[in-house]
Amino acid sequence: MNSSTSIPESGSPVALDTSIAIDVLADDAHEVLSAGITEYLLPAPVVGELRYGALNSQKVDENLARVEGLITRCRVLDITATTADVYARLRLSLKRKGKPIPENDLWIAALCLEHDVKLADSDGHFDAVDGLKRWRPEQDSSEPDVP
Repeated sequence: MNSSTSIPESGSPVALDTSIAIDVLADDAHEVLSAGITEYLLPAPVVGELRYGALNSQKVDENLARVEGLITRCRVLDITATTADVYARLRLSLKRKGKPIPENDLWIAALCLEHDVKLADSDGHFDAVDGLKRWRPEQDSSEPDVP
């Protein structure tokens, strides 16, 4: 499995949320794959969700092989003590705003904030995360940047 401690300064790496990663696995993510993104990242919670989905499917071996194939083409963002600090502050911020989000999505957002990378997603609840850079598939594929 690929792992990271830092993200390259040049280019436009983008982290894939689970919903987008599933679209990639289903060959239904043409916007993401043709967007000129220099590096695809998978937050560790996304890897766990994808593996769970494969293990819980009717075609376990086939789906696990597809998931592992995707993982080898991406850089995995691992959770560290620094990530845990970002997570704790983010969770408290969202609690104070009265806008909690699902637990795994907190970790995904924390990893993206920690590494200062955009998140490709289709989930509205990430809107509540201040400072999270987003890239949406419906955007102009030549510019993966959402404020």
